[in-house]
Amino acid sequence: MANLSQQKRERMMEFLSKLKEEHKEDDSVLIALGEIEAELNAKKYGLVWEEHEENVDVMMKDNIPVFTECKDKEITASDSTAYNFLLEGDNLHSLYLLEKTHKGKIDIIYIDPPYNTGGTEFRYDDAIVVKEDGFKHSKWLSFMKRRLVIARKLMSDDGIIFISIDDNEVAPAIMLCNEIFGEENHVETIIWKNKYGAGAKTVGFISVHEYILCYSKKPISDLTSELSEDGQAAYKKRDEKFEMRGGYLTQPLMTTSLGDRPNLMYTIEYEGDTIAPRKQWVWSRERLEKAIENNEVEFNKQKDGTYSVRAKKYLYDENGDIRRGKPITIFNGPFTQDGTKEIREHFGTENAFKFAKPSELIRKLIAFEINGKKSKNATVLDFFAGSGTTAQAVLEQNKRDHGHRNFILCTNNEENICEDVTYTRIKNIITGYGPHSEIPANLKYYRTDVVSKDEEYLSDALLDHVAEMIQLEHGIKLDGKHYIMVMDDDEADELTAHWSEYPDVKALYVSKNVLFTTEQNSLFKGVDVHIIPDYYFNFELREVGETW
Repeated sequence: MANLSQQKRERMMEFLSKLKEEHKEDDSVLIALGEIEAELNAKKYGLVWEEHEENVDVMMKDNIPVFTECKDKEITASDSTAYNFLLEGDNLHSLYLLEKTHKGKIDIIYIDPPYNTGGTEFRYDDAIVVKEDGFKHSKWLSFMKRRLVIARKLMSDDGIIFISIDDNEVAPAIMLCNEIFGEENHVETIIWKNKYGAGAKTVGFISVHEYILCYSKKPISDLTSELSEDGQAAYKKRDEKFEMRGGYLTQPLMTTSLGDRPNLMYTIEYEGDTIAPRKQWVWSRERLEKAIENNEVEFNKQKDGTYSVRAKKYLYDENGDIRRGKPITIFNGPFTQDGTKEIREHFGTENAFKFAKPSELIRKLIAFEINGKKSKNATVLDFFAGSGTTAQAVLEQNKRDHGHRNFILCTNNEENICEDVTYTRIKNIITGYGPHSEIPANLKYYRTDVVSKDEEYLSDALLDHVAEMIQLEHGIKLDGKHYIMVMDDDEADELTAHWSEYPDVKALYVSKNVLFTTEQNSLFKGVDVHIIPDYYFNFELREVGETW
């Protein structure tokens, strides 16, 4: 069957070509015709919407985003762990800078963006987007696309992103994510049952769920989750290994489902009996005999004289790690009430932050393992950080499984939310609050700022913000003791002259303009030396005709 739309488009393109030839001397006409041509060649399937430009986009045309550290808000509670980061300001601004420091380095992203319900939670250029706004969906999509495009660039090859959403935007969100991440990388749409029920005033269906969209950077081959309490309870049998490996359950060692495998067709001896499988064994002879020797096989003689042979599967594996399971597509809790309770515990009132996600929900997500890669050392990003629930989830999961995850949180400071709520909550978790003991961790607090491209000494102005970028990229504190920044030859010479006073240096961060002498190379060979990269601000300097 003929593609009528294509035929029509081709006729229109021919007509445009004629018009271009006729008006080839008129630039204004050619520009207009070019715009029409671009529209004709635009994609014909997928999500299409009215594009909107944000004020932050306009601002970055004439200004360069930077971070400025708020040193009075630094928290250092652990000498052995990397720093976490709280980034205050427009999250597009923060993401722009994170693309320089963390491209391909983020393992897990969780975001809880505005749901675009027509309430006060979604502002576009500081204006509340109400239900009656005819562009409410296109504004939301424009807003989300810019941020998700960068988010994908930040994800590691095994990276995964979780996006909380509800019915207001779930359909366009899926299409948008299919476009950005690829339909083949749509891992799952999780249904989260978030409440028990609704009040008597509810009209029509009672909504008791939201969604969590899950996408990966690349197609994944395996995904596992923590065992639920019910799953752990199934490991109820005990033997002499209980103290080390917990309880166990058993699984059959005879199978009829595998294709014929001659090496799995053999007999074994047990208490004078010869046991043959009905078809074949699951394991090789060597593996089975070793398991029998280690008392990890159960033999149960049936009434007909045959044996049931089953392998013991312990709750903890040989490395001491708890067994994992397969996640299901429906999360029955935790509930929104749990998130409200956590806010009340931190601030004494639930009004400090509305609709906070329960930390247990996010904790379950960040405990997923992708392609067999443990998440204990994951870098976790949340660029709609709100009250800081993700920080609590990361630190509590670290305490739970002795992990070393780090978080980066981005949020604006509308109504002082970043300072009064997000930061306060993180500080509470680190130092302890109420009946909850401390979870030692380190934190740096940055504010977004800008440097005008018209600055007379632009390179010098940007150099003032390089330290923040180094600390962010490496998760460290440039303390002049363990981690030292060297920006010129004079500083290198000064360090050399007093090197004996620095016995605990771990790394040097050195400007590319500094050339170490042979003596200095020999002196510093015991520490890591990092050349401060061009990619922090080199593009911006070249753009204005200034090189760094």
